[in-house]
Amino acid sequence: MTERIDKTAEIQRSSIDIEEQGVRLRLTVVDTPGFGDSVNSENSWGPIISHIESKFEQYYRDESGLNRKNLIDDRVHCCLYFISPYGHGLRPIDIEFMKRLHDKVNIVPIIAKADCLTKTEVKRMKDRVLREISEHEIGIYAFPDCESDEDEDFKKQDQELKASIPFAVIGSNTVVEVNGRRVRGRLYPWGITEVENPKHCDFVKLRNMLIRTHMQDLKDVTRDVHYENYRLGRIRGGGTQLHRERSKLKRDSGVFDEVAEKDRMLEQKEVELRQMQVMLEKMQREMAVTQRNSRGDNLQYDDRRSSTVEV
Repeated sequence: MTERIDKTAEIQRSSIDIEEQGVRLRLTVVDTPGFGDSVNSENSWGPIISHIESKFEQYYRDESGLNRKNLIDDRVHCCLYFISPYGHGLRPIDIEFMKRLHDKVNIVPIIAKADCLTKTEVKRMKDRVLREISEHEIGIYAFPDCESDEDEDFKKQDQELKASIPFAVIGSNTVVEVNGRRVRGRLYPWGITEVENPKHCDFVKLRNMLIRTHMQDLKDVTRDVHYENYRLGRIRGGGTQLHRERSKLKRDSGVFDEVAEKDRMLEQKEVELRQMQVMLEKMQREMAVTQRNSRGDNLQYDDRRSSTVEV
């Protein structure tokens, strides 16, 4: 008997510590199992966008603070978007959702419940989804090209991953017995589908991509593209937003003086940091000049000694 998951559009977070090839890491999964099931799905992506941007905002504040040594990266690095196998390609809500999020997070499209489809139907579904993604100019996660010095096995694995997009997966939280082996899968009257069997679905490829081969690249794209876009917009609109927040504090509460005092302290710290930076740059320039002069003196001395030896 499988456990039924309650459907809700609310954000559900769960974290787990895993170890992969001797490396320990914490994996956090954010789930919204009821997304798109409402009669009126207008703005159903709102809580998800708010969650992603709230993590960007928290990182931005920590990065702009005084203690930047131990920043906790809690940003969302990947969005696994599950596409229903029932139907013909993407639904309007699928298109709208991915267009709303593709400039905020790495989107990896996934065909859910792939055991509902034959191999021919899976291939047809993948082709149609990719075609519609291209037609609507939706930006999904792009696998980086392999370096020329990579070994052939890695290049082959990378080609297989690229050819598998969108991944077709099967999910199961039950363990069944197959020829004396206990595997995770689904039992049907006509046979068994195994979650971790590459012949049955792309789950193993998806897992390898997320945890082994492309985890760092997902984080790099988040840092260099999505977060930088958010940070740029935050800097451009920061002054106006800060003015509105201060005005609201002044109208609605009596803590504005305390906030202003903290702002003055932060500005004073920033001035001190800039002064220290100028002093350090000046010292570095002076040291560089001293080193060049010292090398010039040694070179002249070596030239004289060389001439003496030749004479």
